[in-house]
Amino acid sequence: MTAVPAPPAIAALQRRTLRLLFTAQVLGGLAVGIGIAVGALLVDDMTGSSTYAGLAQSLFVGGSAIVAVPAVRITEHFGRRGGLVFGYGCAVLGVAAVILAIHLATAPLAVFGYFLLGSASFAGLQSRYAAADLAPAARRGSHLALVVWATTIGSVAGPSVAALAERAWQSRFGGPDYVGSMAAIGVLCLATAILLSALLRPDPLLTARRISGEAEAPKRSIVDGYRTARTNRAVRTGVIAASLGHFVMVGVMAMTALHVKHGMDDPTDALTAVGFILGLHVAGMYALAPVIGRLTDRYGARAVLVAGTAVLIGACAIAGSSAVDDHVRISVGLVLLGIGWSAMTVAAASLITAAVTPAQRPSTQGFSDMTMGLAAMGAGIASGPIVEHLGYGMLNLCCAAVALAVVPFLMRESRFGPPPRGPEAATGES
Repeated sequence: MTAVPAPPAIAALQRRTLRLLFTAQVLGGLAVGIGIAVGALLVDDMTGSSTYAGLAQSLFVGGSAIVAVPAVRITEHFGRRGGLVFGYGCAVLGVAAVILAIHLATAPLAVFGYFLLGSASFAGLQSRYAAADLAPAARRGSHLALVVWATTIGSVAGPSVAALAERAWQSRFGGPDYVGSMAAIGVLCLATAILLSALLRPDPLLTARRISGEAEAPKRSIVDGYRTARTNRAVRTGVIAASLGHFVMVGVMAMTALHVKHGMDDPTDALTAVGFILGLHVAGMYALAPVIGRLTDRYGARAVLVAGTAVLIGACAIAGSSAVDDHVRISVGLVLLGIGWSAMTVAAASLITAAVTPAQRPSTQGFSDMTMGLAAMGAGIASGPIVEHLGYGMLNLCCAAVALAVVPFLMRESRFGPPPRGPEAATGES
């Protein structure tokens, strides 16, 4: 049996793990940022339909949901390293499928490729849990949020890099539009997978299980995660809040690119404007994550979830009342949308992690991320037809109503203070 590391060794391993995850999130976030900027525009150009464009974005997040099922199994057996490498590896295959679809002018294959590409988004979300595996209970939210914040660097630049990569590819190789952007995503995902495979050792999850005496615990699946959420009130609250918050963010964000594009004549100018606005949105998603993590540690996850819900509703009101050429108002709404999402995601992840033991984490966290992905997929599928038939303002109104649906679940909780700091935090059954 492998010896349990001493506390100083655990602290040193956690610092090393955070540095590595930080670097990986920069690369992976850049890939996801490019994918978000390009997806709706690519499929809209191929099909001429906002509905199908929304479908591409929905399957992008849907891929992050479906990949959770095998990824949880892989994580159970091989630790965080195996699950993360699997996610980025699937994304590389997705890039190959999209590039082939562009050359063949086959929209269904492009949509399928985006489904696989969503695995990169799943891997990025799972990285926040890897950061929490060895974190001290009193700083779990801060450590988790640090890795979320790292995504800022890549994701903010991602939409703008999409235009740069496209111009560079076209000037050197020519060919169909969007191939350069997709090639950049593939290189970034491959580099991230190689980095994690080589350096995420020893594995933080497997180490946490040895520390807790659960190294030999039975392997769990997504179904076990569902059972935990059903019986554990804290987990249930976290899953619902994270999923509905993700629904709102993806529903509005997915169609904002088309809202902006419909107010502009030149496709290149539209891509530049979309890149700038979505870059600000992604900055809102990640830049304040360390502050949100500290607030979560100090005041408790539920209080931050309430605040995040209020910000999401305000974001929908501002973005939904914007004209197609009012880029300032759209930008403000999208920044607030990102901040609200960040509050919901960080606080929910901290709440879920604190409520379960290391042996339960992969299945419960995987179930949460799968639910988030399915909720976002539903948002993407619905957003296209709503915008096409009712308009961007009505889409925001519908998303605000979804955000309000979180409130009854949070109000049922009698306690809004910080979670317990000891082993009792893992016994949230009700």
